[in-house]
Amino acid sequence: MLNNGNSTTVVPWVGDIRNKDTLDNLFKREKIDIIFHSAAYKHVPLMEYFPKEAFCTNVMGTYYLAETASAYGVEKFINISTDKAVSPTSIMGATKRISEMILTTIDKKSSDTDFISVRFGNVLGSRGSVVPVFLNQIKQGGPVTVTHPEIKRYFMTIPEAVLLVFQAASMGEGGEVFVLDMGEPVKIISIAEELIKLQNLEPYEDIEVKFTGLRPGEKLFEEILTAEEGTNTTTHEKIYIARGSTDYDFNTLTANIHDIMECCSDEEIITRIKQLVPFHSD
Repeated sequence: MLNNGNSTTVVPWVGDIRNKDTLDNLFKREKIDIIFHSAAYKHVPLMEYFPKEAFCTNVMGTYYLAETASAYGVEKFINISTDKAVSPTSIMGATKRISEMILTTIDKKSSDTDFISVRFGNVLGSRGSVVPVFLNQIKQGGPVTVTHPEIKRYFMTIPEAVLLVFQAASMGEGGEVFVLDMGEPVKIISIAEELIKLQNLEPYEDIEVKFTGLRPGEKLFEEILTAEEGTNTTTHEKIYIARGSTDYDFNTLTANIHDIMECCSDEEIITRIKQLVPFHSD
């Protein structure tokens, strides 16, 4: 976007963040001051089946974009991360964790660009959110499908998520992983039951609720911190900084991710990702 006095002009650019030439051409053409990096494959079960695609986009795309931002003197780079990056049980979560690691390490060697990650959970009303899915299922007469009766997730609204990301971005000095206070996790089954009642229907009577089982890579419970991490407070009561997120060496990390890119089989890629970011059982 270009700010021309009292007006803002949106300049579209279509390209692939995995293509270094495309990125170089963009940064040569436009003076970019701040980047909000949200481009990623986020579908947990699908990425279990396509680990190389997850790695190429979520890891290598982040790496190429961060390197280009540093080379062209971008002031701030804000990476939109996820609670699934914590103690990952999935390829998607592990690749997002590696993207956090890339930014905390590249920040140490970048003199002009502040690299920041913001980690939070599910956003109500966003694409793929359970609420529109459940409402559509109710409209069709059911069943409403929930993977497990005990599954829980953190939620916040779109306006709250956007505001907190902007505030974390303004606070960041480089190298931080900000953690947003998501409140208490909510049972997905409770959301399904309440949405059915809001349509003046009775769950299990008017609308069937069906449990389909956990999908590949899916957790029962999400976390916002690893067991090794603590938090430091900030000036905002709902924003914290994860401690213990920066103990990585940039050269070693980048050598590892380039080695993974050379892997031919999905099985080898999964093995190498798990060596870099150990998986956890739910």
